[in-house]
Amino acid sequence: SGSSFGPRFAPTVSRGGLLSREAQWRCETGRASSMAPSNSGSPVPYFVASGTSALTFFPLWKAAAIGQSGYEVAGASPLQKYLQAMKPPWRGSLVVIGGMTWGRAAIFYGSDIGSRWMRQNGWGVGLSSTVPSLTLAVIAQTLNQPFVRSSIMIQKPGEELATRMFPNAAMIKHLLATKGPGALWLGLDAAILKTAPKYMVAVLIKDYMGQWLAPVDPQDRRAVLTKSAKVAVTAGVAGAVLTNPLDVVRNEMFKTDEKMLPCMARMTSEMGPRWLLRGINKNWVAVAAPIASTIFLTDRFKVWMAL
Repeated sequence: SGSSFGPRFAPTVSRGGLLSREAQWRCETGRASSMAPSNSGSPVPYFVASGTSALTFFPLWKAAAIGQSGYEVAGASPLQKYLQAMKPPWRGSLVVIGGMTWGRAAIFYGSDIGSRWMRQNGWGVGLSSTVPSLTLAVIAQTLNQPFVRSSIMIQKPGEELATRMFPNAAMIKHLLATKGPGALWLGLDAAILKTAPKYMVAVLIKDYMGQWLAPVDPQDRRAVLTKSAKVAVTAGVAGAVLTNPLDVVRNEMFKTDEKMLPCMARMTSEMGPRWLLRGINKNWVAVAAPIASTIFLTDRFKVWMAL
């Protein structure tokens, strides 16, 4: 089939009783897909794909975090500043990679399981794709928020706490001592408004595109890979671009300890609408690339692990 990242392995019946286009293709040709792995319900491919993507694209995340936070880095041109921001030291890398790995894997795996269950109980594609992804994104973001804040704050050039052996722990301890426990979840409102729609959009596009794109011969490896790549890239880019302003707000709140609405009002008075696009040249790559690669690699790992 096309994108196997999701409940695509057997013909499914929609609310209106119509088979998906891929299922129709299989029924009409009488051919079963050799690409349909038997371990579709296993979380392992999701975690392996998510971890691979998080590790590979951490330097892009670092550059985006610095750019959206407004931290100054050396460089005569935007490209030089971007490359400088990507360079080591990669402070808090293990915490960031670990948080991204379990968070994305839980969201995508849980969304697929939840979506499958809802469809089997008569719900349509829209609700089946959005409700599980929104719920899991909120949970993952809430649990990860203290580590997200500490990871972003230690990216500031010259930050003394970033030189500690365990910089995230040192920053969390500092925030607790100086601002109280609530400081660890500062910006959670903006983070949820950013993270939940981002993954909802990605999952929704992934599910709908998997049905809308023209069916491909499951035996045609190139066609299967091309379709999977189209779905993954579109889902990743859409989610990243649409939620960039909320990334900016969250990171600015970490710097100033402001609440979300006052922070947005101040940036608007100082910069006008330009702040909505701050760091987008870095962010759309830093966010879209790992989401797209997670979706695509999950498809591939499912196939490889079934061989």
